Amino acid sequence: MEFYDREEEIGILRENEQLAERNAMFTVLMGRRRVGKTALVMKAFEDKQYAYLFVSKDSEAILCGKFQRALEEQLGIQVYGQLTHFRDLFEVMMRESQKRHFTVVIDEFQNLHKVNPAIFSEMQDIWDRLHGKSRINLVTMGSIRSLMKRIFEEEGEPLYGRPTSKFTLRSFTLAVLKQIFRDHAPNYRNEDLLCLYMITGGVAKYVELLMDAGCYTKEKMLNYVCRRDSYFLTEGRDLMNQEFGDESGTYFSILQLIAGGLNRRSDIDGAMQRDMGAFLQNLEKNYSVVSRLKPLLAKPGSKTTSYEISDQFLRFWFRFIWPYQSLVERGQLTLLKQNMVRGYEQFTGRTLEQYFQAKAMETGKYTMVGNWWDRKGENEIDLIALNEFDRTGLVAEVKRNPNKLNPAELRRKTEMLPASDFGRYKLTLEGFSIDNM
Repeated sequence: MEFYDREEEIGILRENEQLAERNAMFTVLMGRRRVGKTALVMKAFEDKQYAYLFVSKDSEAILCGKFQRALEEQLGIQVYGQLTHFRDLFEVMMRESQKRHFTVVIDEFQNLHKVNPAIFSEMQDIWDRLHGKSRINLVTMGSIRSLMKRIFEEEGEPLYGRPTSKFTLRSFTLAVLKQIFRDHAPNYRNEDLLCLYMITGGVAKYVELLMDAGCYTKEKMLNYVCRRDSYFLTEGRDLMNQEFGDESGTYFSILQLIAGGLNRRSDIDGAMQRDMGAFLQNLEKNYSVVSRLKPLLAKPGSKTTSYEISDQFLRFWFRFIWPYQSLVERGQLTLLKQNMVRGYEQFTGRTLEQYFQAKAMETGKYTMVGNWWDRKGENEIDLIALNEFDRTGLVAEVKRNPNKLNPAELRRKTEMLPASDFGRYKLTLEGFSIDNM
């Protein structure tokens, strides 16, 4: 699959590279695994001289040997002798950058914590002493969000406040996802687009796998996911084990419950037979795997909340793959697919709501997008999008089947919205189905 989109991110990286010709730049690029960080920097610096250093799970001495060879081959930085400490190699880079300008990309930067926890303090000392006269363009990338946040965003950490640029690479927008699908399968159906969104959520690697395999229909996509050699069968476990470490069992159980429909705190506590508050907070705040949903414009202390897995692929994986690991291990993948097909329509009802919520936000017309329900759960609105500046908004019902849209019922529910919160907005009512994707 060819390279798509990312114009803004490429612009940031190239501008930082130009600025580093005069003053040292330190960029932090975060993003989940498979979202396309490496492809992005390779595209941004394709006509520049740069060194790419990948932090593998080796000893510090072996890793430094790999880095030393890469710097010599890719940037011509000659190092006499064999360096075995990253601090020494980093100081060589910083001193060389005082003589000439170049770019160094360090991928999976957070893994340096496992190599040697003291590395970040050593980097801080060297950076603080030498960056004033340096012309290095240092780009650090990481996919374990919890560790990257700790390294760069917690005040007590050595590298806090050192980066000059920091941003997160996100999944493809819906507009880009549709463009990719049009280029590969101009006659795709909306059902196929919904399935592609459900499985990939716009994550570049997942989209690439399906497009390169010619999986342009719902049937072919589900078949590909359930192949014996499928990348997708183990991907969720690989992603989450990297984040959770020793406590992965508890987190996996919670995510399975949420994906299966138990999304309220009391239901989760009951199923787990213990207080899950700390784990849910970690999943939301530290790992950014779940979102805590509240009715739009609800008061900050509102207890009318539920939890949802934020990542489309993980939502799909914890619903249809993780609970049935025994089928995967026994190779009974036909049964696995049959279960997906049985639960597909109900599951994608909520996926379709999320699709239209994302689409509303991408229009740029609204400052807030969400849904709304009352305390008793008797009245629920699938989509509300508001513009806080011009006081306009959209209220919409979302159904897979257009014949099930009920404008009169939507008007009745809209009248139940608290006037103290929504009364100052001029609201437009709409109905969306799979036909409107």
